[in-house]
Amino acid sequence: MKFQFKYSIAAIAIAFALFSCTDKNDEVITGEGNLKLEFDNVYNANNLAFDTPYTNSNGEVVKINKLKYIVSNIVLTKVDGTTFTVPKSQSYFIVDESTTASTLLNLLNIPAANYTKVSFGIGVDQAQFNLGATGQGDFLALAQTAGMMWSWSAGYKFLAFEGTFTSSTVTSPTSFMVHTGQTGTDYNYTTVTLNLPTNALVRTTITPQVHIMTDISKVLDGTNKVSLTASNGMGMGAMIMSGANLPLITANLSNMFSVEHVHND
Repeated sequence: MKFQFKYSIAAIAIAFALFSCTDKNDEVITGEGNLKLEFDNVYNANNLAFDTPYTNSNGEVVKINKLKYIVSNIVLTKVDGTTFTVPKSQSYFIVDESTTASTLLNLLNIPAANYTKVSFGIGVDQAQFNLGATGQGDFLALAQTAGMMWSWSAGYKFLAFEGTFTSSTVTSPTSFMVHTGQTGTDYNYTTVTLNLPTNALVRTTITPQVHIMTDISKVLDGTNKVSLTASNGMGMGAMIMSGANLPLITANLSNMFSVEHVHND
């Protein structure tokens, strides 16, 4: 009898353990939550600081005094491979290095799920622009206030990257301006897809924060090397807003983002 009693107790304990394990693995995920994307601008391995000298592979010493870029069309991929697209009306942001609050994007009403990837665009997609000024909603006024438009006919600035530079042949600090956007028949909009090193667990009680590093050195010094010195001329400094260099810079932008970590708090 004692043996049978002990056996029964052991069987119950094993069954309880299996039930507990199964219950944990079969978590029922419902409802909605929020998710944050934090854009941390760096230059190579260093935190980006305005008016600080950085040397690129062309031997140019750059000092940055303006950095803004548009993040748009955010899509989140779930662990099962399905996706959630943030509604367009809630999916256009301007990241401005001079305004700390702008570097943290708050995404609301996200379906609760485990997310493995995040995708986004740099700039305003052509379909959205083609809706005309009245179709831009509140973002048009926001972009105008932020100086992220040339004019309505010329379109949005997707990236505004400015400062001064010197080199072996340009010995006095000389201004540079790199603006991407629509030029002629080239729209220069690009998309980025990043794998998350840890799943972002969106729950009604958990708001994950995805820490994205943006390596600004890659604007000019990425896969494509773009020389400010070669673009300098006519007493106006190095102004890269069109021409053959702009598609090269656009290609660089798609490779300047990486995910450092994910907080599931």
